[in-house]
Amino acid sequence: MRDKGILVVVSGFSGAGKGTLMKKLVQAYDNYALSVSMTTRAPREGEKDGREYFFVPREVFEEKIRQGGLVEYASYCGNYYGTPKEYVEAQLEAGKDVVLEIEIQGALKVKEKFPSALLLFVMPPSAKELKRRLVGRGTETQEVIRKRLERAVEEARGIENYDYIVINDDLETCARELHSMVRAAHHAPYREEAFIEHIRQELDVLVKGEK
Repeated sequence: MRDKGILVVVSGFSGAGKGTLMKKLVQAYDNYALSVSMTTRAPREGEKDGREYFFVPREVFEEKIRQGGLVEYASYCGNYYGTPKEYVEAQLEAGKDVVLEIEIQGALKVKEKFPSALLLFVMPPSAKELKRRLVGRGTETQEVIRKRLERAVEEARGIENYDYIVINDDLETCARELHSMVRAAHHAPYREEAFIEHIRQELDVLVKGEK
């Protein structure tokens, strides 16, 4: 019987390299599934339903909300975005470790619904390196970069709520360390309750047989 997967929630400062790290993780190891979000916005050119997003009408999304069928959701620029609970649970039952990349407030909400979720926070090796990466993108104004850094100051106050931090200095090393954290989490006693109970029963049988 395959072990049930773990819901892995990954957060981090903008510019910490979360997206690149998640892609590397999925490419390097076959036991991960990136969570696919549901949205009410229209598909862009080249996007495919079920790959980038699950594209649904607004009334379908709002019905999902009423049914409690979303792990988390938010409204952004007039459209809904959320994580379908059914998709996540199906992947977990199939033994996949489901990776959900989400900001810190959403991560804590996920933890409320999935207490066994593993929360990881991706950090740069230094604040100066974070700024260097943001500037190096070459796609944002100085004002936007300043706002992202201010946001990082706020997010830094909630890092203690996470299970582990991951320092993204070298991509290969970081992906390997993150994978090791997930594998180790599989062996936490509360995730191994069935196996522990099986051993207890076997021990009882052995001890009784010795009498």
